[in-house]
Amino acid sequence: MSELTKVLTESELLHNLGKLREGKDSGYSAFYSSQLGGIIKEDSLMVIPFDDHMVHRGHGIFDTAAIANGKVYDLDAHLDRFIISAKNSKLLLPFPKEQMKKIILDTTAISNRRDGSIRYWISSGTGNLGLIPPEDAKPAFFVMIFGGLDYPERYYNEGMKVITTSYPIKPALYAVTKSTNYLPNTLMQLEAKEKGFDNGIFVDSYGNVGEGSNMNTAFVSQDDKLKHPKFDNILSGCTAKRILELAESLIGKGIIKDVNICDISVEEARGSKEMMFIGSSIGVAPIVEWDNKKIGNGKPGPIVFELKKLLSDDIINSKDRLIEVQYT
Repeated sequence: MSELTKVLTESELLHNLGKLREGKDSGYSAFYSSQLGGIIKEDSLMVIPFDDHMVHRGHGIFDTAAIANGKVYDLDAHLDRFIISAKNSKLLLPFPKEQMKKIILDTTAISNRRDGSIRYWISSGTGNLGLIPPEDAKPAFFVMIFGGLDYPERYYNEGMKVITTSYPIKPALYAVTKSTNYLPNTLMQLEAKEKGFDNGIFVDSYGNVGEGSNMNTAFVSQDDKLKHPKFDNILSGCTAKRILELAESLIGKGIIKDVNICDISVEEARGSKEMMFIGSSIGVAPIVEWDNKKIGNGKPGPIVFELKKLLSDDIINSKDRLIEVQYT
């Protein structure tokens, strides 16, 4: 028996799990597991069984919400989408919506994190390595409180550069369902990075713009209309939908002329004044170059700036989308 294949004792296992995080600030502040029956604060013990079907078959869903100034933003909208994803994936809800919300808020309170992200999952359960879990498997619910995804400041100050990915867009059912199977998204992101770009853009079989790797995309047309692709074949982005609502206020100020959700051809999109990514993690980020060609004048535009301000204000001051966390 070699050192690589020795049988570990329980104490050795716990020691080795600790070493995985040794000297690293994971940013993982608290983790809830319905399988373990509570909240874990030691990041090395935030684990999921290998035979959980979310792990080895990708049969699971997730969603994300933001924490800002000790309040959770837009949780109900994200949970509603989460429940739709569960239905699309033939996943039973481990708890009713209000109980899931309470678990999320309790885990946030225990984390003591005032700013960051909440990510939560449903898996179909454990029990075998087949395609479907055994009949007595219980769906599991997990919640992670962490610092959030980190994007460079230059994305916002200088703008992002993207390519049209060579990978096909997901079929509609998989695109509108926020499942844990993000292989196409990951491959697109890797392809962009390998070629020196920041991200990629999916294009559908009709030549219409889809979405980015983990964010929606929108445009400002030459006649000052804010345009977003239809949500039929892409993820129904909660942040994107909220931005489109908030953007209506810019019409009365004469900053834009209209807000349209419509098919947008690649040709039309390339001729836009401004292009942007929108998402709960990235916020609103300008795109200044697509396939080595400038969008507009090749610099972040004023309407992206206005939309970013609208979202920032909503996250801090919204009257109906914020839940105050009861920290212990």
